[in-house]
Formats: sequence, structure tokens, C-alpha cells
Amino acid sequence: MTMPGLARTRVAPEQLRGVAVRAAAALVAGLLLFGSFPPRPFWFLAPVGIAVLTATVRGAGSLRGGFGYGMLAGLGFFVPLLPWTGIYVGPAPWLALSTVCAVYIGLFGLLANLIGRLPGWPLWVALAWVTTEWARSSFPFGGFPWGRLAFGQADGWFLSLAAVGGAPLIGFAVALTGTGLAALVERLATTRAAGAPGPDDSGDEAKTAAGERNSADESAPSGSARSRSGLASKTGIIAAAATLAIMPVAGVILRSALPAPEDGDRTITVAAIQGSVPRLGLDFNAQRRAVLDNHVRRTEQLADDVAAGRVRRPDVVIWPENSSDIDPLRNADAAAVITRASEAIHAPILVGAVLVNGDRTTTNSVMVWNGAEGPADRHDKKIIQPFGEYLPMRSFFRLFSEYADRAGYFVPGNGNGVVRADGVDIGVATCYEVAFDRAFRDSMRAGAQLLTVPTNNATFGDSEMTYQQLAMSRVRAVEHGRALVVAATSGVSAIVTADGAVPQQTDLFVPAALVADLPLRSSTTLATRIGAAPEWVSAILTAAAVVVAWSRRRRSRSVYATDQGFSVGQSVG
Repeated sequence: MTMPGLARTRVAPEQLRGVAVRAAAALVAGLLLFGSFPPRPFWFLAPVGIAVLTATVRGAGSLRGGFGYGMLAGLGFFVPLLPWTGIYVGPAPWLALSTVCAVYIGLFGLLANLIGRLPGWPLWVALAWVTTEWARSSFPFGGFPWGRLAFGQADGWFLSLAAVGGAPLIGFAVALTGTGLAALVERLATTRAAGAPGPDDSGDEAKTAAGERNSADESAPSGSARSRSGLASKTGIIAAAATLAIMPVAGVILRSALPAPEDGDRTITVAAIQGSVPRLGLDFNAQRRAVLDNHVRRTEQLADDVAAGRVRRPDVVIWPENSSDIDPLRNADAAAVITRASEAIHAPILVGAVLVNGDRTTTNSVMVWNGAEGPADRHDKKIIQPFGEYLPMRSFFRLFSEYADRAGYFVPGNGNGVVRADGVDIGVATCYEVAFDRAFRDSMRAGAQLLTVPTNNATFGDSEMTYQQLAMSRVRAVEHGRALVVAATSGVSAIVTADGAVPQQTDLFVPAALVADLPLRSSTTLATRIGAAPEWVSAILTAAAVVVAWSRRRRSRSVYATDQGFSVGQSVG
């Protein structure tokens, strides 16, 4: 005997199969997004992933379903994207971070389910993606922008859009292409289903006697309705196809408008030094004198090459983040060897140093060292890494990890991100900062003519992290129309031109020096001038779409409830 209540809650096998198919599709969507990121060159997988995800969450039966499928897609994306965060501290931080990031993809799924029925829904859903990326890049603890769609597009057709609207516009372009693809597939499927003959509709045998006796005036309206339906269907297909194509085509066209690698006001010679490290891991700080000596040694080797006429003498030399974890302002030995290297190369060196403040806090700094004159301008890293350079809520999080107290006590700086070396204004975004839009915006407002990203990737082993970060640097170069120099302790160091190309880069874990003639520029791109406007516009329009969609949802429920009440009343009457 089956209880009536239990019978009512039984889930049909067809429903279970539907849930399983959607869950699998959501995971596939996340994996497609992951596959679009470096070091893989498959940037075109990102729009496909967005298309699969959009179709999945729009078809979910509820907002809760949209969130759940989005969350699954987020896990399929971030879990394989971020394993470098747990290389030396175990899987718990990696999986926790991946889960938090996946929540934002879940939020996108909820929004897409809600606003995905509005007219012009591909546009609103794409804006929702940009809005949720903005939220993830801002909250909590300052946000975590890693994995934004733009950072997988350094080799793709969309890269040039960075010069117009920065990383947010690239993200919107990829998302709109994906939603356009989803709309096109849906339109084609609907049209095919509507036009397909049923089991009794093919051949003369399928005609009923009544159908054969239809008069001309009876058939005319029916034909007119079919004509209107066919026209609407064709219009929808054309609109979806145009939505799919517009952003890739715009990206290809804008490519020719990017500055040529040599275009600029004047040219200087820049060197990036990769000294490498004795060994990888969290004990990097225990090797700090060896790391400093490695960078001094490689700089002096470059000086020998200059003296022998094998390379041009650089006007500026850039060392990576943490190249001197010994504070040269407090340690005379460190200051002496840095001075020796600067005098040998006859150029100022941008030194990545950890400086100890009077209150025993530390700053992650890049300072200009002018030979015997010593230190000059400096940039104190403004966007510091939570759970690495500092630990928010330290007493709480130490309950969960034995590595909690290994987090540093760094404090953020408050400068404009520009240092002046040999008369050149250089914008600096140290390592983690390059992921944030606001880092180089401050530098550009302060007049940066050249950009640099000094970074220390030794604490992340031989993972994909360094390639993901290099892709971010390429997006920033195009966004601001500047040549950019990446200097890494263990690799990958690179020279990036203003069109996002990489004419030179190093291998991992080998001492190396890159020397390039790079143009200085004073002109600015539209993206630099409008700053954060694309994200604000996206957030406002997404909020407006949510209000409209929620109102329509409540109205439709009210009408349904009224109709149900009327039907019950009629039945009782």
C-alpha cells in the first residue's frame, strides 16, 4: 500500500534523466571554459562553454535549479583552473577557493534563468555574466578576478576589444557570442520542430475528408498565419546569427587599429632579468640571499655581454618581485651587491624588495636603485593577496589550517603605481595586482609611458599559473596601449608589445635576460579614458533587467492563480 503523500512526491524517471543530463551539460560547460585558458590555445572554447551553460540554466525549471547548474559549471571550471593554489598547502584551500568562485557562476545561472525569458535575452544574459565577474572581482576580501573570461582570450579574435572597453568588454563579447550561439541553436531547433511533418501529416493518405473540403476562404487565413510564423522564425534566426557574429567580427576589424609594436614617442632599451631560484616552494624566503645573488650574477653577465658588443646597453633594468627579500634599506650587504650590479650595467635597476616597516609590518615594494646614489622612487604593492601576504580574520582561519600563520603581515601601499627611472615613467603592477583593472588605471592616470609586471611565481611550482598571469599582462598591454615587461624570478619572463604579441619570453627555471627596444607612449586608449564605466553600465542594466523579469514573473503567477481560482469556482458551480 502506498501512502498518498509519498505518491505525490515521487519523481518520474524522465525527470531524473533530465536532471542528470543538465548536470552533465553544466559540468561540460565548465570544462570548456577551463579548456579556453592558457597554456592551451583553444580560446574559441569559451563562447561554446557559455552557450552550453546558458542553454542549461535557462531550461532549468526554477531559480534554484539555475543556481545549482551554474554552481556545477563553476566547479567544472575553477577546480581544474586553480590547483596551483594548493600545491604546497594541500587541497583544502584550493577546493575552498574554487567553491567560493563557483558560487558566482551559480549566481549567474540564477540570473540567466530569471532574465533569460525577456525579449533580447542574449544581451541581458551576457550583461549578467559581466556583472557577476565584477562581483567576484570585488568581494570578499577585495575579490578574486582570476578566471575572468578576458584572461583566456590573449590569443583570440576578441583581444583587440580590450583597447575599447578593457577586460569587461572582452568578457561581454565572449559571453554575447555564447548566448548568441545558444539562441541560434534554439531557434533552429524550434523551427525544425515546427516544420517537421507529424506521423499523420505526410502524403495524400494523411489528409482528412474535412481537410479536403476546406474552402478557399477558410484556407487563406491559415496560410497567412503560417506565412507570418515563418517570417518571424526567419527573422529570429537572422537576429541570433547576427548576435553570434557581431563581436568576433568587431574584434577582427579592430585588430588593425592597434598600435604597431614600434610606434611611440621615442624608444628606450629595457632588460628583464630572470635570476631563477635554487628550489621551488614556500621556503622561498629561506633562500633569499641565494635569490638576490642569482639576480646580481645574471645582471653582471648581461653587463659582460654589453661590454663585448653582443647586446645593446639597457637604459633600464627590471628585476622581479622578491628578487631581494633582504631589505636593502636595512641591510648593508644587500645594498652593496645591488649597487654593484647597477654600476656594472650602467643603468638604474627596478628591484623587487621586501621592506620592513617601523611597526614590524612589511611592504612588497619595487624601488628604483641608481647605482651609488642608491634608492629613489618606489611602488609599494597596493593590492595585496589575502591568505598569502596577509591573513584576514587570522584567529578564525588558523582553526582550519596549520599553514595559516605562514601568511605574511604585509600592508598595502597608497601610491599611484608609477616609478621614474632614467627620466621614464613606468607603471608597476606587482604580480597579483595585474589581475585587477584598477591597478594600471592609477598608473595610466599618473602618466605611465611603459608598464611592467614584476612577479614571483616560484611559490607556485611548475603549474599553469605563470601562463595564466602572462595572458593577463597581454590583455593589459592592449587595454592601455603600452609595451609591457614581465620579469619573473623563475619564469615565465616576457616582452609584450602594445598589440598583445610576445616577441620574447623565457623558459621556466633558467637564468635569463631579455633585452628589447620598446616605444614610450603618451597617448591613451578609450579603455583607459572610460575606466570602470563598462562594469557600472553592465551592473545597472542587469539590475534593470532583473526588476522587469521579476515583475513579469509575479504578474504571470498572479494571472495563473486567478485562472485556477476561476476554474475551481466554475467546477463547484
